[in-house]
Amino acid sequence: MALANYTKEFSYNLRLAYPIILGMLGHTVVGIADNIMVGKLGPSELAAVSLGNSFIFIAMSLGIGFSTAITPLVAEADGKSDVKKGREAFHHGLYLCTILGVVLFTIIYFSKPLIAYMKQPEHVVELAKPYLDIVAFSLIPLIMFQAYKQFADGMSQTKYSMWATILANITNITLNYLLIYGVWFFPKLGIVGAAIGTIASRIVMLAFMHYALKLRPKFQPYFEGFSLKEIRKEINLKIIKLGSPSAMQMFFEVALFTGAIWLSGNLGTNSQAANQIALSLASFTFMFASGLSVAAMIRVGNQKGLEDYAKLRLVAFSIFLLTVLLEIIFALTFLVLHEQLPKLFLDLKDVENLEKNLEVVTLASKLLLIAAIFQISDGLQVVVLGALRGLQDVKVPMYITFIAYWVVGFPISIYLGLFTNLGATGIWIGLSAGLTVAAAILFIRFNSETKRMVLKTPNNLN
Repeated sequence: MALANYTKEFSYNLRLAYPIILGMLGHTVVGIADNIMVGKLGPSELAAVSLGNSFIFIAMSLGIGFSTAITPLVAEADGKSDVKKGREAFHHGLYLCTILGVVLFTIIYFSKPLIAYMKQPEHVVELAKPYLDIVAFSLIPLIMFQAYKQFADGMSQTKYSMWATILANITNITLNYLLIYGVWFFPKLGIVGAAIGTIASRIVMLAFMHYALKLRPKFQPYFEGFSLKEIRKEINLKIIKLGSPSAMQMFFEVALFTGAIWLSGNLGTNSQAANQIALSLASFTFMFASGLSVAAMIRVGNQKGLEDYAKLRLVAFSIFLLTVLLEIIFALTFLVLHEQLPKLFLDLKDVENLEKNLEVVTLASKLLLIAAIFQISDGLQVVVLGALRGLQDVKVPMYITFIAYWVVGFPISIYLGLFTNLGATGIWIGLSAGLTVAAAILFIRFNSETKRMVLKTPNNLN
């Protein structure tokens, strides 16, 4: 098939994906804003936020991964113009996400004593505990928001979550500035102030999304008849069957990067702070691929509903190609600016911490070189995962990601990071290996599954 057949899909792909990308970037900007503002307090405070967020990211990955089950179900129903099935997916998804948010908060809250056994610097642990308590509670509104977002995404209405996230960012950055540093009559709360900003921003985000959708005529039929009496076991089980493997897929990847945070903590505060800087920047570029992943899930889900499998492959491969091109640009950016970007996160005018800060910058710049190498594989694996979710193929990809990240990637990180002189750089080489293996096997899976679909449906043959 001619290259032009794929590139002509770029325009629609980007129109669908850019609000999702901006919304996801908003989530990342919240974290980067926290890191930059907290980083000005010193390396110990930055390491404490990194440690606290490592717990939150694991729980968040389960909640967000589970919520992605809503999108393909709604997209397929929308492709068939079936309002009833779309409404059922939304109502049951919101119900389950609310329960999951409460459960995850409870688990994180009572798991806090485990920090003491993780061989992290003691002063970092003490700083992290109060931060963790507050940010853990924000999981409830965040995962509820995800239910609304995934529903709207499935309806190909991707701008609402973008505006919600922009509003949340304004709230977070404003409160961070006032509460971290004690501006005007506000108390100086340090990293606790950053935690308060995070929870407030997520409540604002949820409230905006609820009313923005409910007041639009297009969505009103989907808000009708919501009652706990209408919740049915078989629909819950269908969503759980889709959502649980998706949650585990995301968990395996996030846990891999969280493991890198913990391994870096074993190497010392400076290594952990450098890891957090590099991870923040890599997460920023990853959001572009994540947005395209949702676009792939929506478009593949629509074509599955229409049973046009040849077009399904075309739109999926167009998104894969677009992702690779974008990730090449990001890789080159990291290569060119790897020494300059880490300096944004630390106060190099702080004489007292200057030596530590300079070491953090040096370590982070080396990690960005590794991040540049795995940009393509990281982007491709998440976009192919999105396309597989659009097919509602989630179980086998769950096993693939487990093998790639935890049988291949993490053992390499442990060995090179803790048992060689490579240190934090070795940890990130392991991350790169896991992501590359995942990208390759997931692509093979999608290609073979969709070829089989086309061959089984003769009218789809070109």
